[in-house]
Amino acid sequence: MDEGFRDRTAFIRGAKDIAKEVKKHATKKVGKGVDRVQDEYTKRSYSRFEEDDDEEDLQPQDGYYRGESANDEEGASSDATEGHDEDDEIYEGEYQGIPRNDSLKAGDHLADNQQVVSEFRDFEDLEGDKKKDKEELAQQYELILQECGHGRFQWTLYFVLGLALMADGVEVFVVGFVLPSAEKDMCLSDSNKGMLGLIVYLGMMVGAFLWGGLADRIGRKQCLLISLSVNSVFAFFSSFVQGYGTFLFCRLLSGVGIGGSIPIVFSYFSEFLAQEKRGEHLSWLCMFWMIGGIYASAMAWAIIPHYGWSFQMGSAYQFHSWRVFVLVCAFPSVFAIGALTTMPESPRFFLENGKHDEAWMVLKQVHDTNMRAKGHPERVFSVTHIKTIKQEDELIEIQLDTGTWYRRWMVRILNLLQQVWSNFLQCFAPEYRRVTLMMMAVWFTMSFSYYGLTVWFPDMIKHLQNIEYASRTKLFTHEKVEHFTFNFTLENQIHRNSEYFNDKFMGLKLKSVSFEDSLFEDCYFEDITSSNTFFKNCSFFSTIFYNTDLFEYKFINTKIINCTFLHSKEGCQLDFSDDNNAYMIYFVSFLGTLAVLPGNIVSALLMDKIGRLRMLAGSSVMSCVSCFFLSFGNSESAMIALLCLFGGVSIASWNALYVLTVELYPSDKRTTAFGFLNALCKLAAVLGISIFTSFVGITKAVPILLASTALAVGSSLALRLPETRGQVLQ
Repeated sequence: MDEGFRDRTAFIRGAKDIAKEVKKHATKKVGKGVDRVQDEYTKRSYSRFEEDDDEEDLQPQDGYYRGESANDEEGASSDATEGHDEDDEIYEGEYQGIPRNDSLKAGDHLADNQQVVSEFRDFEDLEGDKKKDKEELAQQYELILQECGHGRFQWTLYFVLGLALMADGVEVFVVGFVLPSAEKDMCLSDSNKGMLGLIVYLGMMVGAFLWGGLADRIGRKQCLLISLSVNSVFAFFSSFVQGYGTFLFCRLLSGVGIGGSIPIVFSYFSEFLAQEKRGEHLSWLCMFWMIGGIYASAMAWAIIPHYGWSFQMGSAYQFHSWRVFVLVCAFPSVFAIGALTTMPESPRFFLENGKHDEAWMVLKQVHDTNMRAKGHPERVFSVTHIKTIKQEDELIEIQLDTGTWYRRWMVRILNLLQQVWSNFLQCFAPEYRRVTLMMMAVWFTMSFSYYGLTVWFPDMIKHLQNIEYASRTKLFTHEKVEHFTFNFTLENQIHRNSEYFNDKFMGLKLKSVSFEDSLFEDCYFEDITSSNTFFKNCSFFSTIFYNTDLFEYKFINTKIINCTFLHSKEGCQLDFSDDNNAYMIYFVSFLGTLAVLPGNIVSALLMDKIGRLRMLAGSSVMSCVSCFFLSFGNSESAMIALLCLFGGVSIASWNALYVLTVELYPSDKRTTAFGFLNALCKLAAVLGISIFTSFVGITKAVPILLASTALAVGSSLALRLPETRGQVLQ
């Protein structure tokens, strides 16, 4: 067998041979019973066999079959030996999927010519039993959570997971805040800036699906720790890397890491909340996303404009203030990792995976922590036994001396990914297909409109600012200037049909200045800094340029005769405007984020009173109505007010959608489904941002119509979803 597992093909072939052999022996030695359910978490109880022998009649007791005769003990096989049998010994540990238990009894050998009678239950019966077990577990788990109460433990977990959600909120704003400064350091073109703005969403899309699927297999806490670690590590690296490509790569992986935050955080927290508290406290948890946006806006406001916070190592390495801001934005993720290490894994995850003792210990910790905080330390956790789900063992173990270490790890990783994919496909099983498809439509429409509009708003504000700025442009025509020294700032001016003779332009800043059809003769330009400045259809004769940034592309259809360029400024030769509106960008983002506070409070207080569907549909309808007011946004202040209005009324629908997603799927598929839907959300965000921003400066009608239509469709579909208020967590 050792040589047979050298590659994956031989491994699979050997596994099939083993399975055939096991089936052959299992039909000969059919069990008559299973031990008590309290030992299932270690002994893998399998109640999948029935004994049709009329001479030995075994009756079910308490829902489980038990062997009662001495002969039962003689033929019993043990999980500890994993395949050991006196008649036909199967090597230990090579096959983990054999349904054995201490109470299985070996049957009589059948004659070779006698037809083998199958003793396995039908697949439908097994699935029915499993579903019944899950329902029993859900009911019992709800009663246990009610006994544990709601108190210090849940509030501690609330703040710990809030840090993780805060890190997600920060991640969305980082790139947008650093672009005005980073574009100068990295010499970014418009296409580069667009890709940098979208790469975070693409990373979060991949991360949501990946970490959401893994959290149902390896645990909520462990997956969240890994994802936050990936985010913090690459966020740290991105603040130091110099090139555009490496910065883009680091932000992509940072997004992949933080993508697991939302799916895992809400699923994790919900499994510690009783039914009457779930909707309200999951809505309170959403406030940390708002806090993350406020934190990012405040840090950008305080750090980025201070260009003195920087150092250089020659011309190759520069560390400006915006890099300090990127570094500071990694703090919530780092703090969340440290705090999360003190919290336990979800007990519901333990129970779904047959780990009874671990789940009991966590629930006892929850109970004792809350009782001590309430002044009742004498109260004892009365639960002695909790229902666990019978596990179907997977063929994943291979011998240590089989193949190389990386082959063994590759087999395990491939098997884990196969399980994740299989669990994802179960979300489209007939039982969940309708819900999943409708949730996909609701998530997509809401994300498309919300993210599209929230990025469109700042772009529209900037466009209105440019229009207002252009309206104040000063026009100078037919000037004739001789022997004059220009040593001051020229801004927002047009000089047309002018002549300049023996003039000096020294220490001059040119911002949004245009010279058209003008003549420069025997002039001297020194130490010139320009932005959005061009010379169109001009003529230069015998002119010297020393230490200027007047690069070739700034001279449009211009004659340059007998001129000299000395010591031109080094660095990026793209044209960037001075961003004096940085404070306005941070202020607008701060207001837009703060505006969701009333919506968060209202949704938290009413979520368990009016239900998830009414909250979701009502908020979507109000958001749809608010879109029509956008046609009246013809000024900067009006657009800021409309941004706050839209954010304030739409946040309640997001809170309801998160709660609904958590409650519609069972525990073993919860983070997988949540992760997939959140990945779809990020895809819709990319599409919405790309489409909506393409209409800036062209028309407002198309974005308004698209957003309103998407929200109307989403609200109508939301009303067709099942209401989950008052239901136990599946």
